[in-house]
Amino acid sequence: MATTNSSSVLSSTFYLTGIPGYEEFHHWISIPFCFLYITGVTGNCMILHIVRTDPRLHEPMYYFLAMLSLNDMAMSLPTIVSLFRVLWAISREIQFNLCVVQMFLIHTFSFTESSVLLAMALDRYVAICHPLRYATILTPRLIAKIGIAALLRSSILIIPLMARLAFFPFCRSHVLSHSYCLHQDIIRLACADTRFNVIYGLVLITMLWGMDFLGIFVSYVFILHSVLRIASHEGRLKALNTCASHICAVLILYVPMIGLSLVHRFAKHSSPLIHIFMAHIYLMVPPVLNPIIYSVKTKQIRQGVLYLLCRPKIIHSITV
Repeated sequence: MATTNSSSVLSSTFYLTGIPGYEEFHHWISIPFCFLYITGVTGNCMILHIVRTDPRLHEPMYYFLAMLSLNDMAMSLPTIVSLFRVLWAISREIQFNLCVVQMFLIHTFSFTESSVLLAMALDRYVAICHPLRYATILTPRLIAKIGIAALLRSSILIIPLMARLAFFPFCRSHVLSHSYCLHQDIIRLACADTRFNVIYGLVLITMLWGMDFLGIFVSYVFILHSVLRIASHEGRLKALNTCASHICAVLILYVPMIGLSLVHRFAKHSSPLIHIFMAHIYLMVPPVLNPIIYSVKTKQIRQGVLYLLCRPKIIHSITV
């Protein structure tokens, strides 16, 4: 019987939702989403190119920034494909197996983003509190291990949630409330005991995001303690300025994430537009704003961006 249920679920079709009540404007609504996605991909690709080609940026801080850019693009790609399929009226249907893959990618890279931000906080801690040992502690080999560990931690721990879904019968409506699949969205459609998924999901969020945020907070406590011991006011400001971009990136991820979690837990009967709006902010805003913030606040990245933008003009003026 379990095999029958599993096979029927795997062949189930779910229906994604665009912007309820504004279906006739979906083509127009897709324009700002397309602009955001192109902006995010362009900004993150520019950062990756600058870090790769500029030898001055072959340092731990910029390796972690490149890691963040890769993760941002990986997090937004699974959502944007199904979003445009819905907004452009190509298809609202998504097969269960594809839905699970999409959920796995979204949640894995969401958790990995948090882990990368923790690694960047530790990078700032070592740079400010132990500057003489910075290069010897954070070697390229260790940075690579941190990135792999962050990805493996997120992906392995999310597998039990995804595996359990294959044994749930879905006898209620198959209409999802977003234009992509989220775990908390699909389990509400299951006609089975979902307590394991609910409890395990809550523990997972608390353990991963909670521990990451605690690690970031503790890192900044030590950073602040070290900065306050710097004699000159200018020196304190310079040290804190190196953390400004990272603090903004942390807020950009955690504020929408907490808001989305609160909406799903405590505002289940609120307007669907609130749920959709919060989900889009959570998944699409960080990939767009992170490269902009680092380009504005980090001198070396800003110089690299200006060089990329102005180089064609310089070459043209020389050839003319």
